[in-house]
Amino acid sequence: MRLRVDDITAEARELTFPEPENEINRMLGVGAVRDYRLDGPVQVNLTYYRAGTELFLQGEISAAAHGSCARCAEEFDASRMRSFRYVLAPRSIGDDAAAAMRTEDLEFTLYDGDEVDLSPLIREQALLAYSTRPLCREECRGLCSRCGVNLNEGSCACPTETRDPRLAVLRNLKVRRPD
Repeated sequence: MRLRVDDITAEARELTFPEPENEINRMLGVGAVRDYRLDGPVQVNLTYYRAGTELFLQGEISAAAHGSCARCAEEFDASRMRSFRYVLAPRSIGDDAAAAMRTEDLEFTLYDGDEVDLSPLIREQALLAYSTRPLCREECRGLCSRCGVNLNEGSCACPTETRDPRLAVLRNLKVRRPD
């Protein structure tokens, strides 16, 4: 979705549109493990206006998705909603030191030309909506490291070792006590 800068006025306008999930799913699929998968387009509700040369965007995204739990490897519903806001300034006046400091702010970005492409901003917000370690629930017990049983569904018959095997060498040491 693109907005023409000249069409953005001081009066706030609302816009609702779907952002295709293909590129976001491609980014989520990079790496050895695919943690999340969007099930459809990201729904975007956006309010935008202009003050001088700066553009102000505020809105909310919602996405239906599934995730794969990092502890138990089960699929779970990972649908998310996320609010966002951006201040966009033209790159032509954003080259001073103050603008360089503001670019570190997640809510500030620069734009070029007479159009603003919203897709990169929406993709960024969609990616930020998901944690780096997906969990089906916070209290997920994961899998048994010996037999692989899902500990959320029951317990296993594996013996529990309370001794740390790295300390086995210390158990064989003979300690002499002073007389």
